Amino acid sequence: MKPAVAAFLASATLVSATALAALPAAAASIDARYDVSLLGISFGTAGLAGTIDGAAYKIDMVAKLTGIVGGVTGGRGSGAATGAMAGGKLSPKTFAVSSASSSESRTVRMALADNAVAGVDIEPPIDEKPDRVPLDDSHRRNIIDPLSAFLMPVNGKGKDGACNRTLPIFDGAARYDIKLSSAGTRQVKLEGYSGPVSICQARYVPIAGHRALRPSTKFMAENKDITTWLAPVAGTDVMVPVRISVKTMVGTAVIEASSFKVDPGATASTARN
Repeated sequence: MKPAVAAFLASATLVSATALAALPAAAASIDARYDVSLLGISFGTAGLAGTIDGAAYKIDMVAKLTGIVGGVTGGRGSGAATGAMAGGKLSPKTFAVSSASSSESRTVRMALADNAVAGVDIEPPIDEKPDRVPLDDSHRRNIIDPLSAFLMPVNGKGKDGACNRTLPIFDGAARYDIKLSSAGTRQVKLEGYSGPVSICQARYVPIAGHRALRPSTKFMAENKDITTWLAPVAGTDVMVPVRISVKTMVGTAVIEASSFKVDPGATASTARN
């Protein structure tokens, strides 16, 4: 997956929910639009559409590079995830993501049960490399997928506790943790939402499936300049990222919502009408 497209779809990686207390039944429809920039220069757009319907959820994402970068690479990507909020935790059921550029494309499909991988298919397969840290069965258990991780349940912890968690991510090829900690709050105003957001500091912790000798792996593991802003989804006890900032080896990449529209009480069926 090319960095610019994957930055959004797998930067769910960066905000991606872990075992929590029981969630109350709630319903809402989400429609968010994001601008993607690097070093302050706009080069892409992304969108998130989702429904939370009682104890079930569905998320769809799409990203596309534009301008000079898009013309050169043709980068684009899309993804979807479904799951349930059951047994006191977020329990993904399906995850799929596809990305393509002018030079390559890849599709990952994964089925999950009880927060463990039931099956995974990657086409074309990931290349074997001598420095790739081996995966074992333990890395495929007690995990969530990157897209489901965009839903951040807060429960009785309230919005102030939204950032205090570790996200155990498995994307079909690699297992890593995203450790979040609170860095305060601030007020924002954008189309569809005006109010407070929780600011989270994030740290990337590679566990398995990554290339241990790659400079980018070392850079990200030592990276202290990763943040995400979480906004509440009205009608639910869930928060969703409206901004992700990541220092990269070529500059700071930012994915920021230009609109964040929520329809409280809308179910999956009414959202389609």
